[in-house]
Amino acid sequence: MARTRCTDRVVGAILASWRYDISGISPEMRKDYEHHFAECAHCSARQKFHRSLDVTLAVLTSLAVFFFLFALAVLKHIKPLEHVAFNVFRLDRYDTYHMLVSAGIAGLCFSVIALVLVLTATPASSYLSDIAVERARLLEERLPAAIKSLRPR
Repeated sequence: MARTRCTDRVVGAILASWRYDISGISPEMRKDYEHHFAECAHCSARQKFHRSLDVTLAVLTSLAVFFFLFALAVLKHIKPLEHVAFNVFRLDRYDTYHMLVSAGIAGLCFSVIALVLVLTATPASSYLSDIAVERARLLEERLPAAIKSLRPR
């Protein structure tokens, strides 16, 4: 990426300022930029890098939401730290449980807000939906004719 240069510096500068996202522009303008991505290895590599970064952020924030939900479920049903809190640290069981639940709920709220911000600030959601549509189209092409006839149109 760093060794290659953009074939058209003006178009490359415009795309760099947009973080190589052309999903929000008109179809007429998009054709020109898609043509530039096809011919310019530098901009194409940068676009792939930025989209993989966006998807990574979306996956990480989704995992954070999942892990906080899991932690709250563990606190609700198993309560494994009760013995440690009561015998080792001499803490009250009620206070410890509520402190951990409060921390779990705060972490869950923060993670959900971060996920919403990532999905709205980046084109990751449209990028992932485009990938899903492409994969569904490929799977549909492989289906036997008997199954295709059962599918409503």
